[in-house]
Amino acid sequence: MRRGILTGGTWCLDRNIMVVTWPAENGRADILENIPCGGGSGYNMAVNIKTLDPAMPVGTIALVGADADGAFLVGEAERYGIEHSRMQTTDKAPTDYTLAFASADKGLRTHMSQFGVANLLTPDHFDFSGLTHKLLHLGLPGIHALMDGPWGGFENGWAATLDKARRAGLATNMELTSIEAERINALMRPCLPHLDLLIVNDHEIGGIAGIETVPGGETDIDACVAAARAVMERGAMALVAVHFPRGGVVVTRDGGVTVRPSVRVPQEAIAGANGAGDAFAAGFLYGWHEGWPVADSLALAHATAAASLRDITTTGGILPWREALDLANRWGWREDARPSAVA
Repeated sequence: MRRGILTGGTWCLDRNIMVVTWPAENGRADILENIPCGGGSGYNMAVNIKTLDPAMPVGTIALVGADADGAFLVGEAERYGIEHSRMQTTDKAPTDYTLAFASADKGLRTHMSQFGVANLLTPDHFDFSGLTHKLLHLGLPGIHALMDGPWGGFENGWAATLDKARRAGLATNMELTSIEAERINALMRPCLPHLDLLIVNDHEIGGIAGIETVPGGETDIDACVAAARAVMERGAMALVAVHFPRGGVVVTRDGGVTVRPSVRVPQEAIAGANGAGDAFAAGFLYGWHEGWPVADSLALAHATAAASLRDITTTGGILPWREALDLANRWGWREDARPSAVA
């Protein structure tokens, strides 16, 4: 029986910097904290799942540079007990890094990244032989030059890798990053037939579907459902999950729709939103892996995201899954996921 989560793609170094307030251009701001930590879809999901349940088998396939940042990330894999025999090192480019700023006054995030090894990653780095994990979590399209281009008869390397994973017996899920909607649509369209799950935010599902889902900055849940259904019709997914600050919605292949409001996180508990979407995905995937009902997986997704908000790094606030649910229940849940609701 297959068990465990395999992550593939981005491992980068996040330099998490908390500033008093985000300055205007040509201005300045005081730094309150500066914490180096791993980041990227591959790192975040692997560490989050291991923290939710240390007994869960977690592995990764990744590429890092032969430099101090790369050595730090390899050390992180070892520290968390992540199987990393297929984590490769190259001296042809530096390890990717991100300056991940968070403002203390508003809790907003601003990212500035430099990509090195991301532009060297190809489907050839993904060897699934002998692996017994249940699911591959792959990311991030839009920031990997070779993966974003045609590969081996596929429109892009992401589709080629997903196809290879499914033929090896793995279920598949993808994570996206903040790029323009048209770019999301172009990169994701060829991937949809090779996906078993899709967990994205409200902006991303709109970009994939070509539907406006956040008019005027407010999430339109009905539009998210319509977009999820449109995306599902073009792909092989059993379900599509969409998250947004006030809640989340899951649409299943049989037509089911589950909506759940998010946790009412106290403002004073919020350190930063960096990694909250990854945390949501980790909580949902954990529940899916364990065969939980959709509603229970969605509750853990929100609880994990809420816990993550307590730390400026992507993974420092994550708790074991029972503790995350206990924290969410103590804080309480919003009454409604719609923006007009009073919570």
